[in-house]
Amino acid sequence: MASQSVRTKTSSPWENAEAYNSFIGRWSREVAAEFIKWLAPVPGINWLDIGCGTGSLSQAILQNAEPFAVKGLDLSQDFVSFARRTIADERATFEIGDAMALPVETGAYDAAVSGLVLNFMPMREQAVAEMKRAVRPGGIIGAYVWDYGGRAQPLRHFWNAAVALDPPAYDLDEGRRFTICNPESLTALFSQAGLEEITVRALDVWIEFRDFDDYWNHFRTGIGPAAAYCKSLPRERQTALRKRLQNSLPAALDGSIPLVGRAWAICGIC
Repeated sequence: MASQSVRTKTSSPWENAEAYNSFIGRWSREVAAEFIKWLAPVPGINWLDIGCGTGSLSQAILQNAEPFAVKGLDLSQDFVSFARRTIADERATFEIGDAMALPVETGAYDAAVSGLVLNFMPMREQAVAEMKRAVRPGGIIGAYVWDYGGRAQPLRHFWNAAVALDPPAYDLDEGRRFTICNPESLTALFSQAGLEEITVRALDVWIEFRDFDDYWNHFRTGIGPAAAYCKSLPRERQTALRKRLQNSLPAALDGSIPLVGRAWAICGIC
């Protein structure tokens, strides 16, 4: 991202919540639920969801953690509006907010979490410090990011095919750009923030696409780094990339495409 924000006003890939939700949303909901079950929080606490996007993590908190209240913050008006429309729960509120300067009082929350956006933050140390500031002593700080370099298979397959056809795409590959997305880097980040009892684990979810078109159509939208790259290609190169992916993706007898989505999750105590 270009600015010190969860999502930036100038980054159009983050301004279409419907398109994002139709692709990433279907698996982010699954991994969000696994994340909250792993944290195993006590009921009745106040949560802060930073970079809430379309609300997948906030929804998982509401459904699995029996919260007193959840506040979701995101810099994208479109994402905030989408979350407000789709999550009808009086315990949840959604507002515009910057991860680098959270608009909340110090120690006001029992838990602060962030799903699938820590890698997009240009000043991650400051973002984690702000999460820590927002949470009371003894509270929970948690986050998770896709394993772009490993088993986030829908995107891993895409970039493997893209780089094979276009070697300069190597520098755009999220697995190489997002060096935070591994247990060692996440642990170092939380340790530097002074968090204690730090734990990291992999969260794996199955992602099934109905057929190849169900998988491919997202990359034509321009939503997110991989799709933005795909949309920038001339038509003939898009066709070549489509063909290579169609020939390389695993497929069941019914034509569906079963893939694994792995995220690395981390938590620590203030």
